[in-house]
Amino acid sequence: MSELFSSCQLIERFSGSDSQLAGLVQSWAFVFAAAVFLCFIVGEITRNYSQTDKLWSLMPLIYAWLAVIYYPASSRLWLMALLVSLWGARLSYNFFRKGGYSIIPWKGEEDYRWKIMRDHPALKGRLRFGLFNLFFISFYQHFLILLFSAPLLLAAKYHNTTLTVIDIAAGCLMLFFLVIETVADNQQFRFQKQKRKLPAPGPLFGESLKKGFLSEGLWGYVRHPNFMAEQAIWITFFFFGVSASGSLINWTITGPLLLILLFQGSTRLTERISRSKYPGYADYKKSVPKLLPRLLIKR
Repeated sequence: MSELFSSCQLIERFSGSDSQLAGLVQSWAFVFAAAVFLCFIVGEITRNYSQTDKLWSLMPLIYAWLAVIYYPASSRLWLMALLVSLWGARLSYNFFRKGGYSIIPWKGEEDYRWKIMRDHPALKGRLRFGLFNLFFISFYQHFLILLFSAPLLLAAKYHNTTLTVIDIAAGCLMLFFLVIETVADNQQFRFQKQKRKLPAPGPLFGESLKKGFLSEGLWGYVRHPNFMAEQAIWITFFFFGVSASGSLINWTITGPLLLILLFQGSTRLTERISRSKYPGYADYKKSVPKLLPRLLIKR
């Protein structure tokens, strides 16, 4: 009861006397709680712990269009919702073509990293991994999604403000990073198809196929161009809230900062796996930067 009371106080403090904004926040809270509960329960029953992965590209869309429903006259919210929809459609398609979705909703390919995490000595056993599923996979990741979607709440709170140059710049940059991420994912998907000797048009990535890992295309400039672009998208999204509120430093910066930390951990795990599988990965790591290209000069 005390947690519920505290949540109500936070909603009241943020929304003030705006009952419409309070309704939006409460709608978000309901969607968030339902998603956490379903992902945890389904993950435990099926032992497929990619349930949050299935919703990663969909939850921001729900939050965005709920905001538009509450404030249909806000041009900023419409712009933000459309951009989030492009991001979500692209990411959902990429997840689908890799086998992440199934006709049976709770099935589909599980992310290989969860299988590795299950074998970690600290997480071995049904109880320990169940707690990990509850607090990290289900709760924390959904909470992170909510946080990096939070500029929508600032845009809703200041819905009467007009679009500015910051909005236009943020929109253009977000589209740019969406293109980068799309190209990166397409290159990776094509490489994996060729690596598995599946039909793929044209002989590409010959040097990468010899090494066993992708080191050409955008991967010749940075080791994780898709990760870089994903983080940049939500850093850029933060500036819509800056434009709406007029404040460069505001609480919604928490979302992109925590997302960066999450990707740091994910990148370390991915690279540790690659180093153990491919002898040439250590040299590749020395010659190619992780996320930021060296003045766009290929190394």
